[in-house]
Amino acid sequence: MQEPIIAVERLRKVYRVPVREKGLLPSVKALIHPVYNNVTAVDNINFQINRGEIVGFIGPNGAGKTTTLKMLSGLLYPTEGNTRVAGYIPYERQRDYLKTISMVMGNKSQLIPSITVMDSFYITKEIYQISSEDFKPRLEELSDLLEIEDLLNKLPRNLSLGERAKCEFAAALLYRPDILFLDEPTLGMDVSIQIRLRKFIKDYNKKYGTTIILTSHYMEDITSLCSRTIFINKGKLMYDGSLEELSRKLSPYKLIKATFKEELQEVSALLPKDSTLTEKNGLTYIFRVNKEEISETAGVLLRSNLIIDLTIENPSIEAVIDKAYQEGV
Repeated sequence: MQEPIIAVERLRKVYRVPVREKGLLPSVKALIHPVYNNVTAVDNINFQINRGEIVGFIGPNGAGKTTTLKMLSGLLYPTEGNTRVAGYIPYERQRDYLKTISMVMGNKSQLIPSITVMDSFYITKEIYQISSEDFKPRLEELSDLLEIEDLLNKLPRNLSLGERAKCEFAAALLYRPDILFLDEPTLGMDVSIQIRLRKFIKDYNKKYGTTIILTSHYMEDITSLCSRTIFINKGKLMYDGSLEELSRKLSPYKLIKATFKEELQEVSALLPKDSTLTEKNGLTYIFRVNKEEISETAGVLLRSNLIIDLTIENPSIEAVIDKAYQEGV
């Protein structure tokens, strides 16, 4: 049986947050006798990830996703629990471990804004002791894959958000890490750049078997890249499995989109009792119907001779995730 490259057991992180009342006197008192509240960011979660997997790590804002990634990368010390990443204990921050992992955060830059992109790459080369024999072909490969050759002699501060993001990926992968943590990597980017970066991530994972944990609020990132999803909410792990299974679990219905020849006077007569009209636009109606009754309902609508067009759709993954956020799994 394959040994997991990432193993998390009873992982917990609690922050001590200072509590201060308004006004000068309470502020002075807080300096002498500080009062703290304990805020649990990650609460006793367990999971394992195998080598080469791309796993989506999702949840609402404040769920504990970034805190978990920071503990896995060794940037934060856990309050309780055990983590092993590529055989290392992350918070020990051993040199060999840091060469094994890389992290890209969509809201932070690892490029130095006052020097060219190429000079930042040279600094990465020296920090990670990449040989000249390895550095040149790796840079050429990443430049081709990410289409950044024309950007190498520019300053990062003069690049667009998408251009800078592609250069960030190149910097993160120059030393060929085994594990890549991606925290909102396509944040704020236009659709074209998002599509290109998704293709790059997928191709790179397929070629080198890099293990990837991806957090993103863009569900297209998750659906196009991740065969497995870990859902976390309020610090607790709520679900670990495929998005398809999560959708089946939370959405026992499908949508029938029907365009009629004329305005309907009595829609309910054509539908099962549990069905619901969710949207109407002109002569086009969208009904929510239990999956068990889809075939029968579609047949009734088609036999009515009132239909111009009919399609059956699954609810959007965004709707499924929103339901998970609101109601739990």
